[in-house]
Amino acid sequence: MTGKSKVFICMLLCGVFGGIISTQAQLHVPSSYALIKRVVPGYAQNFIVQPLAESEARDVFEVEGNKGKIILRGNNGVAVASALYYYLTEYAHCQITWNGTNLNLPVRLPVPAKKIHKTTPYQYRYYLNYCTYSYSMSWWDWKRWEKEIDWMALHGINMPLAITGQEYVWDKVYKSMGFSNKDMQDFFTGPAYFGWFYMGNIDKWDGPLPASWIAGHKDLQVKILQRERELGIKPVLPAFTGHVPASFKTHFPNAKLKQTNWNNGFADTYILDSEDPLFAEIGKKFIQEQTKVYGTDHLYSADTFNENEPPSNDPKFLSELSARVYDGMKGADPKAVWVMQGWLFFSDRKFWQNEQIKALLNAVPDDHMIVLDLNTDYEPIWKRTEAFYGKPWIWNMLHNYGGNNSLFGRIEAVATQPAEALNDPKSGRMVGIGLTMEAIEQTPVLYELMTQNTWQNKPIDLDQWLPQYLFNRYGVKSKDALDAWQTLRTTVFNGKDIRDGAESIITGRPTLDSAAVWTRTRLNYNRKDLLPAWDKMIAAIPACKQSSGFNYDLVDITRQVLANYGRPIQLKWIKAYHDKDDKAFGRYTTEYLNLISDMDKLLATRKDFMLGPWIADARSWGTNPGEKTLYEKNARNLITLWGDADSPLHEYSCRQWSGLLNDFYKVRWQKFFELLKGSIETGKEPDFKLFDKSISNWEWQWINSSKAYPVAPAGSSTVVARQLYEKYRTIMGNDLK
Repeated sequence: MTGKSKVFICMLLCGVFGGIISTQAQLHVPSSYALIKRVVPGYAQNFIVQPLAESEARDVFEVEGNKGKIILRGNNGVAVASALYYYLTEYAHCQITWNGTNLNLPVRLPVPAKKIHKTTPYQYRYYLNYCTYSYSMSWWDWKRWEKEIDWMALHGINMPLAITGQEYVWDKVYKSMGFSNKDMQDFFTGPAYFGWFYMGNIDKWDGPLPASWIAGHKDLQVKILQRERELGIKPVLPAFTGHVPASFKTHFPNAKLKQTNWNNGFADTYILDSEDPLFAEIGKKFIQEQTKVYGTDHLYSADTFNENEPPSNDPKFLSELSARVYDGMKGADPKAVWVMQGWLFFSDRKFWQNEQIKALLNAVPDDHMIVLDLNTDYEPIWKRTEAFYGKPWIWNMLHNYGGNNSLFGRIEAVATQPAEALNDPKSGRMVGIGLTMEAIEQTPVLYELMTQNTWQNKPIDLDQWLPQYLFNRYGVKSKDALDAWQTLRTTVFNGKDIRDGAESIITGRPTLDSAAVWTRTRLNYNRKDLLPAWDKMIAAIPACKQSSGFNYDLVDITRQVLANYGRPIQLKWIKAYHDKDDKAFGRYTTEYLNLISDMDKLLATRKDFMLGPWIADARSWGTNPGEKTLYEKNARNLITLWGDADSPLHEYSCRQWSGLLNDFYKVRWQKFFELLKGSIETGKEPDFKLFDKSISNWEWQWINSSKAYPVAPAGSSTVVARQLYEKYRTIMGNDLK
């Protein structure tokens, strides 16, 4: 076979020219071997990869031992990777997560005594959310993406959202229509805000976007898609939903445009009416240009009204609009399948009544649309829509909002509800499960648990699964660690009363209240009930301290306990302030500030909880000092104010990170305490409105400043956690009674 022939066949396998809509993909054996070498480089010679005939309608894998070798069979790369991960977790007791990996393999690998055969009941295993690309992935390079794609394949993901490099396509399409560089600079946001730019919520903010970014991320997306397709992963690419530059009205004065506003402190954006002939023309151009550069697997994401209400609730209007959006895809790709986020049915339920939902969905042929029930573990929309009126749909866990650090989840729901829905006659055409969190790289237990559903059609028994998860994670069996997690299961992970994890008052803009707009401090458990988990994790240190996963969990649980303690101390200095007791006020505000510093020191021991890497990764994309400054500003802004100095979204994406705690949150509280101390001394009531204005101006100055923060962890997680336990545990036990 000639080199050119090999390349051509590989391109066909990878879907460069577009394949069929089915999720079935042929196995590309060299790619599977390459993945094994990346995951377990010292043991790759122990594995043999073999194709598995596609006799089944769903992905399938086998694991078998033969003459000291481990044979991994699958119908595609994802199936083979899943077979590898099944072997690593079930036979070698290993684990691979964002926050701690255990690949402590024995010199001689255990060989399975019998053949294991697994078939997934789910055609699709979806992954990612537009927001994830901003809150977690803004600054990823190829090295980081390569790790994530391997993680996807190992965990059975075969249908990820893939929006990297879309600005390149937009630039090509609009410039072919006569738009200038200035037009596009006024259109594109800074990189940290692409998630909302792609959804049509904002334009221009925190730009202008450098040309080097556009070119660099086009090349990055080509690599991402090539690797995904080699492994049998079918990415979901965007489609045109009507979002156009503000200058569109200048270039096309007769165009039918709708001016809309996201109501979060940003300027209006412009949506081209789907009735306008230009809508179909641009939609076709977009997909054609995208396909030319990135190929296609015929799966397209399009969300027409993300947190923006349609101009009419008339079912006829909504039906016609939906049909035109689909026609825009079909005009360029007759095999197009519209993958719709069902978030609008949750976030704007007053507008989206059953009649309106039905009209929007039924305008598209059933086999050309898939609905993502985006937040199923909290509110299953499928139950009130007759399972989306016949459309194929996917059960998703959303879990995290804004990348906030909070131990939280609905562990029982994730363990049981996907299989219960699958087996419910009323669930209609449930074709998959997925992960649609706004941010990743936290709470690994829920993601291991959710992906465990992929290869079974029955609920997961947590009594069996949790001990195995901990053994794989820590590399040892520890009763103390298991006892700690049984407490976590009934406290932070019971998730029954609130939508998402609570923030700590520490990260809120200073207040005398118990909460703020985006600092919602209500917990789904009593603070004191979490303390036994901390006790047991500290007790588990001698047995588990060599484990990276244990060190992460120890820091995270200690962080949560300390973050929760912020409120009881706040109550003490609030009382002292109202009592005009300056001595007590000084004592308790000092304790409060020391608590923040202690948290900062703890979090500095784990890279997972550090501001430095986030800013350094942002700056690394800059090709000159100006670009580096722009990207650093984007990085600082998103996790603090989110917008300008008057942003209503401040703290939405707050992070309990080392560096951010000491330099941002602590400084704000110091300024607030100076205000209150002055009030105690003078007897005059503080001007809180004036303070809020001054603090937002200070925040804006911080965002526009530059500072290099550490990128490597400092100190021992176990040593610092134990020190803080000895300092706080007795006090907490008394305060939280």
